[in-house]
Amino acid sequence: MLELRLVQGSLLKKVLEAIKDLVNDANFDCSGTGFSLQAMDSSHVALVALLLRSEGFEHYRCDRNLSMGMNLGNMSKMLRCAGNDDIITIKADDGSDTVTFMFESPNQDKIADFEMKLMDIDSEHLGIPDSEYQAIVRMPSSEFSRICKDLSSIGDTVIISVTKEGVKFSTAGDIGTANIVCRQNNTVDKPEEATIIEMQEPVSLTFALRYMNSFTKASPLSDQVTISLSSELPVVVEYKIAEMGYIRFYLAPKIEEDEEMKA
Repeated sequence: MLELRLVQGSLLKKVLEAIKDLVNDANFDCSGTGFSLQAMDSSHVALVALLLRSEGFEHYRCDRNLSMGMNLGNMSKMLRCAGNDDIITIKADDGSDTVTFMFESPNQDKIADFEMKLMDIDSEHLGIPDSEYQAIVRMPSSEFSRICKDLSSIGDTVIISVTKEGVKFSTAGDIGTANIVCRQNNTVDKPEEATIIEMQEPVSLTFALRYMNSFTKASPLSDQVTISLSSELPVVVEYKIAEMGYIRFYLAPKIEEDEEMKA
């Protein structure tokens, strides 16, 4: 038996909005410690990892580990029927091929329940090693979203370079080039507006803007985004989910054609 009750139902709605365009079908894994998901996008370029810890739920019952295959587009349609202030409960019986979403209005005067069929999805769990990153940038998520959106009107890729001067986002396209530099800015009175850069060594990597723009759909979840960079490793773009977890996107850097030609 699985029963999860989330008072801040809007969090789950925002999570689905963030990942449904990237991943079509995925397994939600429930264990005693939390509700999680790990899935690749359809082209196997990006990976998304989600964790909602059990202590963030008002009520969390998971008698045994359970994996529920869901179509995220359909799940998102159901969650859109919930009001932003609604309390969302997810229920599933052991061995059942359906999951039930229950939406309660805050003053309990309206309760809706939606049942959805589960799917059998083959998915291999990738072990993601904890890595030491050469540079970690924390910045306002709205700022990162704006930069990715602005640059994608000029080019298809973004070069993210971290030096002691700050973090630079650059692109080039048919109409010209663009460079946006964000310097370290530790705003004491408004921590959510701070840009903090921890750099062990300078790093410069190129990524597809199409994916970066997809990741920024998670911005409503968190005021801040953390971007962890290391040469030879995928970038990690992380958004914290309230006090209860995170959503992390992993994207392999693009190898420049010049380097391939040299090789």
